[in-house]
Amino acid sequence: MTYLEIIINNCIFLLFPLAAYLLYIIYKKNLNDEEGKVTLEIAIISSLYFVLRYGMAFSDCCPTMLFDIPLLICYFKKRNNFAIVVSLILVFYQYFFLQINIILLLMEYVTYFIVFTFLYNKITSPIKIINIFVVIKSFVLSLEVFWFINPTGSYQANLIYLLFLIFVFYVISNLVLYFLDQCEKIIRLNNSLCDIEQEKQLRSSLFKVTHEIKNPIAVCKGYLDMIDLNNEKKVHQYIPIIKDEIERTLTLMDDFLDYTKIKIQKEELDLYMLFEELEGSLKPLFQKNNIKVDFKIPEEECYIVGDYNRLKQVFINLLKNAIEAKDANKNCSKVQVSLKELPTMVEITIKDNGVGMDENTLNHICEMFFTTKKKGSGLGLSLSREIITLHNGTLNFYSKEGIETVVKITLPKK
Repeated sequence: MTYLEIIINNCIFLLFPLAAYLLYIIYKKNLNDEEGKVTLEIAIISSLYFVLRYGMAFSDCCPTMLFDIPLLICYFKKRNNFAIVVSLILVFYQYFFLQINIILLLMEYVTYFIVFTFLYNKITSPIKIINIFVVIKSFVLSLEVFWFINPTGSYQANLIYLLFLIFVFYVISNLVLYFLDQCEKIIRLNNSLCDIEQEKQLRSSLFKVTHEIKNPIAVCKGYLDMIDLNNEKKVHQYIPIIKDEIERTLTLMDDFLDYTKIKIQKEELDLYMLFEELEGSLKPLFQKNNIKVDFKIPEEECYIVGDYNRLKQVFINLLKNAIEAKDANKNCSKVQVSLKELPTMVEITIKDNGVGMDENTLNHICEMFFTTKKKGSGLGLSLSREIITLHNGTLNFYSKEGIETVVKITLPKK
């Protein structure tokens, strides 16, 4: 079997449980944090088992090193505690089956844990995580190849094999993490879009609620108009009916109360990370519509306290509006997203050169149920402004018809 066939074989064993995990979260749609962690950990352990049990070595005397990729996924997903379990399995396997020195193994996996624990909140990019992991792996691998795996081999042959292993590990690690990262981004984007549509439908149901509440109130008013306080018989007859109708109204209001409330869960979040995720997720949508998008987001960390998913929901909604505002008469459609840090606030600007808005539309754009779209509900921007207000921020629109639209969002810094 050729090296390429061996690599493909190992990749299948690594990726199959991860693909099953992604299909599961698509099917379940809304996983709680604990269920999501357990599901991912099962996928990682399955990948590790398959590659250890059925994976093939590149040569009889030198084992493959791809079984460390599940550990890399642990650190990428910030499952440092679970990484200890995976590390112990790898140490056990290599010591008993590959006869690698136990001291060297402990040194390697303890180094991974210390480095990634220390850099827990500082490393977010998959490339950076892979680079750090590969640097440590390369150093240890050089000791293993020259001292334990093939100590009697020629220096040149060992060096070539070592470089080959490092290259393969680096490329496959990038492919696996890229696959996992991009699939999760697509799933999160799809869930966010579904949440937006669901919330619009729930809020549009207010029309139906108004109609349902109007009926019992009309009944109450009719009986109150007919009540004659001097006629005790009619008072005793009408009061229970009025009371029942009021109870029915309160029940209707309680049923819909949960659907009309916006609940946010604030926590510390990095806006740079949020926009990095948005950029990766929405670029295909901009490309499909032939719109040039420019994310001018500083690469420094920018922390605020807010609801990550709710804010992402707002920015997706605003960027979708920018796409839908494309002016077909213009040769080049552009959308620019920028972030600027002020002393106490963060200012986010979304600018497009679309069709723009007239003064009347601009004055009513955030009103509930106001829309200029044929199939719009008029709830998206109203919902977005409400979410930003709950974050103690502001959402403002500036537009010139036929020229441009500028959206400015301010949020308080941490």
